[in-house]
Amino acid sequence: MKKEENIIVGISIGDLNGIGGEIVLKTFEDPRILDFCTPVIFASAKTMNFFKTHFKSGVNYHNINGINQLAHGKVNVYNCWNEPVKIEFGKEDIKIGEYAIKSLKAATNSLKNNEIDVLVTAPINKSNIQSNEFKFPGHTDFLAQELQGESLMFMVTGNLRVGLLTDHVPVKDIVEHISEDLIVEKINTIYQSLQKDFKIRRPKIAVLGINPHTGDNGVIGKEDDEVLRPTLKKIKEEGKLVFGPYAADSFFGSNNYKNFDAIVASYHDQGLIPFKTLSFGQGVNFTAGLNKIRTSPDHGTAYEIAGKGEADASSFKEAVFSAIQIYKNRFDYEELTANPLKKMRR
Repeated sequence: MKKEENIIVGISIGDLNGIGGEIVLKTFEDPRILDFCTPVIFASAKTMNFFKTHFKSGVNYHNINGINQLAHGKVNVYNCWNEPVKIEFGKEDIKIGEYAIKSLKAATNSLKNNEIDVLVTAPINKSNIQSNEFKFPGHTDFLAQELQGESLMFMVTGNLRVGLLTDHVPVKDIVEHISEDLIVEKINTIYQSLQKDFKIRRPKIAVLGINPHTGDNGVIGKEDDEVLRPTLKKIKEEGKLVFGPYAADSFFGSNNYKNFDAIVASYHDQGLIPFKTLSFGQGVNFTAGLNKIRTSPDHGTAYEIAGKGEADASSFKEAVFSAIQIYKNRFDYEELTANPLKKMRR
């Protein structure tokens, strides 16, 4: 890893009929961001020119067909295709889904080959991306296959960080997925990420219950007593500061979440509803646990406002800056691990 050089931020363009193109343009309209990174948008010159004209953007591009042509201090567009694409804002289109995957695969390959340093993904439509070549419910599952490590959906904003035991799992199947092994794996991933990616030496983690009121002593469900509590006890015995399970319905409203470095939710909506309520569009989706860094905004394609120039780029901009900061934190951690005497001198 490098620290002093300009960090290369790869960007997959997402669903072209959504707000991805707009929020990418708005993010880089402020040229000061180029002091922190060199962006590479994986799309095509023709596509980005369409967005630039439609949204009357002042962003200028440097077109490249390989990373060896990269220009620092400029917004680079990596040509993943050359043909014109028919863009119809707000429309779900299988063909558009194919271009989203072309962009994602090209960006991921560059990430794996160390041609880019971090990856920021614009929103995709989980329906129109499905094909014989791509059978994943979303970015996280695809990247978990392509990159090394144990992936975890980690939602972050400021000091609020929410990780999930299960992510894109139907509610009826959640209990079947939660096991001792899964709980240990996810909490270890969060613990290591807090140390390595967020510079928290002794993380303090809260875990939310699986059932309402953490099961009410088995009246509303036995999973908290039979699976979650015994597993958390074992993890605590290893010396980790892990607490819970807490009743999810009152945990955030009571501000108890402010006492912890991260919160572990049992399932998607249990964690993301309070997170998105508190983050007000500033949140970032970070795929923790992988050997490479990937972030994304905390929202979807927003077809209902696509093409209207109304999209808020705040979350995408935060995703870019978060990826850069996590990269720097990880560099410092690896340097410190390689040379522990530095820690003693501080």
